Amino acid sequence: MKKVFILLLLAIVACAPNQKDIEGKKDLERWKEQAKNVEIIRDDFGVPHIYGKSDADAVFGLLYAQCEDDFNRVERNYIWALGRLAEVDGEKAIYSDLRARLYMTQEEAISNFEASPVWMQKLCIAFADGINYYLATHPEVEPKLLDHFEPWMPFYFSEGSIGGDIERVSTEKIRKFYDTKDESALAEVYDGMLRLNYGDLQGSNGLAISGKLTQSGKSMLLINPHTSFFFRGEVHVVSEEGLNAYGAVTWGQFFVYQGFNENTGWMHTSTGTDIIDEFEETIIENEDGLQYTYGDEKRSLESYPVSLKYISDEGVKEKAFTAYRSHHGPITHTNDDKWVATALMWEPVKALQQSFLRTKQKNHTEFKEMMRMRTNSSNNTVFADSEGNIAYYHGNFIPKRSPLFDYSRPVDGSNPETDWNGLHTVEENILIVNPETGWIQNCNSTPFTAADFESPKPENYPVYMTSFPENYRGIHAVSLLKKAENLTLDKLIKLAYDPYLPGAEVLIKGLLEAGKSATDLDDKQKAALEVLGSWDFTVEKNSIPMTLAQYYLDAYLNSGHVQYDRKGFIKMIDYMSKESSTAERLDIFSKAIEKLESDFVKWQTPWGEYNRYQRINGDIVQQFNDSLPSLPVGMASGYWGALASFGTKHGENTKRIYGVGGNSFVAVVEFGDKVKAKTLLAGGQSGDPESVHFDDQAKRYADAQFKTVAYYKEDVIERATSSYHPGEGMKK
Repeated sequence: MKKVFILLLLAIVACAPNQKDIEGKKDLERWKEQAKNVEIIRDDFGVPHIYGKSDADAVFGLLYAQCEDDFNRVERNYIWALGRLAEVDGEKAIYSDLRARLYMTQEEAISNFEASPVWMQKLCIAFADGINYYLATHPEVEPKLLDHFEPWMPFYFSEGSIGGDIERVSTEKIRKFYDTKDESALAEVYDGMLRLNYGDLQGSNGLAISGKLTQSGKSMLLINPHTSFFFRGEVHVVSEEGLNAYGAVTWGQFFVYQGFNENTGWMHTSTGTDIIDEFEETIIENEDGLQYTYGDEKRSLESYPVSLKYISDEGVKEKAFTAYRSHHGPITHTNDDKWVATALMWEPVKALQQSFLRTKQKNHTEFKEMMRMRTNSSNNTVFADSEGNIAYYHGNFIPKRSPLFDYSRPVDGSNPETDWNGLHTVEENILIVNPETGWIQNCNSTPFTAADFESPKPENYPVYMTSFPENYRGIHAVSLLKKAENLTLDKLIKLAYDPYLPGAEVLIKGLLEAGKSATDLDDKQKAALEVLGSWDFTVEKNSIPMTLAQYYLDAYLNSGHVQYDRKGFIKMIDYMSKESSTAERLDIFSKAIEKLESDFVKWQTPWGEYNRYQRINGDIVQQFNDSLPSLPVGMASGYWGALASFGTKHGENTKRIYGVGGNSFVAVVEFGDKVKAKTLLAGGQSGDPESVHFDDQAKRYADAQFKTVAYYKEDVIERATSSYHPGEGMKK
């Protein structure tokens, strides 16, 4: 009898649902109920227009739709942000993971979520629920690592930039400090960058135009981020609580990062403003453990264990570290015998709030008030609104520093006078509002040419606000805007795609000058110089001189005579064209011709034959192949001064170069009684090669043929190809 009873008990236990199953069923029922409050309408380009009753409903639908388009990239961004990249990519990524854990632990992320206002918690719960509902309704999807998302995860990735300020902290220096006995001798250490490094002047263009320069008398905005291709999707997210934002969303985030609503538009460009500082700590080891000096004090150095997993040929392995922090920030490396703490903006609760609230502001007065939160640390902001205002915010989070110290170098952390003393106010930062010029531009260029004669003056600001130097894109933009008048959306597109390359003119004129004095040129060199001599320094698909110019520049960069300098690119070109010897220029040009003939048989190779667009599959890193289909592109890199930037790379064994970044999502917007906009997206909305929207914008992208935005509900319905609730699938 006892045996029968035991068997019966075991059977009951085996049949009883466990707590996880019960919670899972409750979650599924809750998700199904919320999905009823959400409608997703896909237009003829696959852009999801998400309508929710509440903001949280809209966020739920937004994340569900993002996963439909490219779950791979949604997951990848959080694998990186959480510090778990080595579990997918192997040991070479472990110091990217350690960097993430130095600035945020899971316990801190959970604490930040719990400290958030209720409205933000609701959005974060909706974020996780939208992704988890997608995974629950798509069992065929196999995550690489993250099969369940949590509401605290957005606090790792709160600002919406490419990877935020943390990417500027060197993983190689972290490795040298935290693993001095590293026996693996890694040949490569990931810098862990979310953006693909394509050697271009990575950044963005923002142009704001007042009504005095437009045909309609209404203000306009160019939204032109230069990012890795396919890094952001195009979305429209609407709620009955006042949300109605259209634009680019970084995969996995629940706010439109660069875009517009009916009344305001915002465009972020990367800022060079100094917002990261290094503090050298004086470390003391005694009976109380590790301490550091701060004035007359001895403070305990915070320490905590970090255990990181990584995948290897032998399976999953693990490395243990002890992380350290002073009040300045995490210890990231050493300078001689000093431990160095790297300080940056890390207020994820406030930053996440600012990122979402930005999308709901109704005019410049409200927008400026939102900017007072001062957590948009890695960006400048170019702004326009329906009341006719245009504005430029150079940076947002800028710490106040003592003028007694040079913060471009590490400062003495033991001296309390080196500490940050709060933040500069919005008014103390570089700010331009409604200049008489009628335009504002920033192309990751100096703010001191942002509005021509009404630009701010450098002597009025601390040196750490001065940012990047001038670049050829900024020079190009100013020259065009000075002549701008009677602009329409189409004319603004034409301006943004102007083919003139100021950097090419400077470089090639120096080469032509060298050719005039040469007496020993062969026929091939003479012919090539003659082609360059008749060039108008514009780029297009059939341009032979453009190909010659690119090969000449590349040959110079590979010659050993110069070292590539992103920030000093104009000075580098000046050396090549004005300071180098004529013999050096002609010798390098001869090598460029030889290389061009080696690659394409003849030097008379049109630019579009060399410069291509190719999207093979949904992989984040494309393996380019000259034998597979591709499209000719008549754009050039931003370092030449091309506003419409097309940053490229060679494949492993390719002769051609292929686009990997630059113009990705682009929008032109006109504000008025009703907002009007046109957009273009590199490739297409979907990351699935089987989808019609994988490459339906590729030819448009190559030809700069923009699509009209369906913003108002009646226009969305007219363009609709499918309408459904999350969980139902894309049905017509």
